[in-house]
Amino acid sequence: MILYNSLSHKREEFIPNEPGKVSMYTCGPTVYHYAHIGNLRTYIMEDILDRYLRYAGYEVKRVMNITDVGHLSSDGDTGEDKMLKGAKREKKTVMEIARYYTDCFFADCEKLHIRRPDVIEPATNCIDEFIRVIESLLEKGYAYEAGGNIYFDTSRLSEYYVFNDFTSEDLAVGVREGVEEDGNKRNKADFVLWFTKSKFEDQELKWDSPWGVGYPGWHIECSCISMKHLGERLDIHCGGIDNAFPHHTNEIAQSEAFLGHKWCNYWMHVLHLNTDSGKMSKSKGEFLTVSLLESKGYDPVVYRFFCLQSHYRRSLVFSYENLDNATVAYNKLIARIAAQKVRDGEQVDATALAELKGKFAKALDNDLNTSLAVTAIYDVLKSPANAATKRAALADFDTVLCLDLLQNADAFAAAEAKKAEDAARAVAERVYSDDPAIRAIEEAIDARAAAKKAKNYAEADRIRAELLERGIVLTDTAQGTTWAKA
Repeated sequence: MILYNSLSHKREEFIPNEPGKVSMYTCGPTVYHYAHIGNLRTYIMEDILDRYLRYAGYEVKRVMNITDVGHLSSDGDTGEDKMLKGAKREKKTVMEIARYYTDCFFADCEKLHIRRPDVIEPATNCIDEFIRVIESLLEKGYAYEAGGNIYFDTSRLSEYYVFNDFTSEDLAVGVREGVEEDGNKRNKADFVLWFTKSKFEDQELKWDSPWGVGYPGWHIECSCISMKHLGERLDIHCGGIDNAFPHHTNEIAQSEAFLGHKWCNYWMHVLHLNTDSGKMSKSKGEFLTVSLLESKGYDPVVYRFFCLQSHYRRSLVFSYENLDNATVAYNKLIARIAAQKVRDGEQVDATALAELKGKFAKALDNDLNTSLAVTAIYDVLKSPANAATKRAALADFDTVLCLDLLQNADAFAAAEAKKAEDAARAVAERVYSDDPAIRAIEEAIDARAAAKKAKNYAEADRIRAELLERGIVLTDTAQGTTWAKA
């Protein structure tokens, strides 16, 4: 399997630390509001990686944090805690906000078939771990106290900006406009490990520490939660591209300073979901959530399908027109799958199945190329294999893609069968006109419908032409065939 490693800036063969086992950490949500569909694109692509590794035979342990404290509204360690901001907005406690939006996040994940991680750890569960690591960083000289806060000293590192080619001047105080510089820092790139009572007196969640009553910074939590559950050597760390700096950069800095060796081998970053006006966010434009898409009549699985049609290292543009196109493509795909009828006694061809599965695996081995994996579905439908083999292949692929392919195809086939039965029953129960001329037209229309159902299109065309010669024009509608005099 080849993955693009953001750390080395190149495609690499994936080789885990321990043969057959994969430790995987994914940055979880800050639970102060609903997740928008841009956030969820990242979780969908991480889910595909998780599922494909298991499909490929690895024993995977995936850990995700829940940020319920410490994530500030600015990259420069300024502004209020996002959790406190959410609590003020809704006039609830921070923990009430955290519980509610955590439940909402996993409800959205369930709708999108995103597998729950093996370990889910809120930051507020790990205060002791944060303090222990910060104490060690202070002892080793990688951290210092200033203005009542504990900072990580980036000047102690031989290399800090590991994910890009920026210089310290380029990223003086942060990556967003309007970031205020913290005068307590020795170096502009330094970041807060622990805030004390000297910072944000209205902060609701505070804990005793060796440096006074306070709370952790955002970056320290992911390092500590990962090391707590996955040990000192991590295989894969995932997240959105906006987390590469400063969050993931700071995670590497503090983790490797604490451990004294390389921490994580592979970094996977998912690019943004954009709108026509730019990067999606909670603060501008329509707040695009799974619930909003559902209210507009879109099936969440179609949004998953929409995301899988693009590679995770490419920005994806969302519009309702694009989602409509994905809906049409998905429905056509389901109809084609529904047309695969397994005959009595038909057996799966093991050789043909292995060949189809090989194409699917080759696509995902190629840096998790989900667009090629979707193409592999169409290759199944075009293959000369029998229906039993095709359905077996699609069922196999869907353990990774999770697009409800056979489930929705069977539902579609059942609905079409019911429509045909209802139409046949309506014909059988029809009360024909007493007028012999009109009765003859009605019987001819029914005969044509029966010919079409039997796929005898030549006979159906003959009946239409015969009626037209008699001055009768037929119009086919979704509700049936109507007629009128020419």
